Amino acid sequence: MYNLDLATIGIIAANLLVTLRGFSDNHFFERYKFSVGGIQAGQKERMLTSGFLHVDFAHLFFNMFTLFFFADVVIRWFGSSKFLIMYFVSLVAGSLLALFFHKKEPYYSAVGASGAVTGILYGAILLQPDMKLALLFIPIPLPAYILGIAYLLYSIYGMKSRLGNIGHTAHFGGAIGGYVVTLLFKPDLLWNETLMVILLAIPIIILFILQKVGKI
Repeated sequence: MYNLDLATIGIIAANLLVTLRGFSDNHFFERYKFSVGGIQAGQKERMLTSGFLHVDFAHLFFNMFTLFFFADVVIRWFGSSKFLIMYFVSLVAGSLLALFFHKKEPYYSAVGASGAVTGILYGAILLQPDMKLALLFIPIPLPAYILGIAYLLYSIYGMKSRLGNIGHTAHFGGAIGGYVVTLLFKPDLLWNETLMVILLAIPIIILFILQKVGKI
């Protein structure tokens, strides 16, 4: 049976409360959203606070629904404290990567827990790569690592083409955060699951190669 840990409840509650405040107070929303210009002006806290704001209930629900399913995997392996560390490291990693790629776009802005949630998702996949996942448009369950790699490759495409009103960069940065923290907490994966560690690193390597050669 799924174990809804207090840490997961706390994260969901914090997202709900901050998001509701943002819905009712536009000044609050604008002040604490991710904004390249604001961060470059010294408002570094936006890199954290933006991860608790959402544009609408659908945005909030999708992020918290995903967190609900994958938080327990990380908590069962590492415990609540390390889960929280992974969550916040992934959140900040998503913001840092977004800032890196959009540093010359002062009007670029974003909100949402997607970076943090993607970090938890990617960490869970690294811990249990053979768990089966299915998407609405792919009803056949597939190994989690295949969908994880495909998702990051799609994120690269989204970053290149500016596809939709989606923070693909933050998603990718969050995944990097979750990947790195998982390996720091469980370094034996490097030799016990070497192939999986390499496979899940491929999209990350591709991203930075594309950035280095100016293709993204």
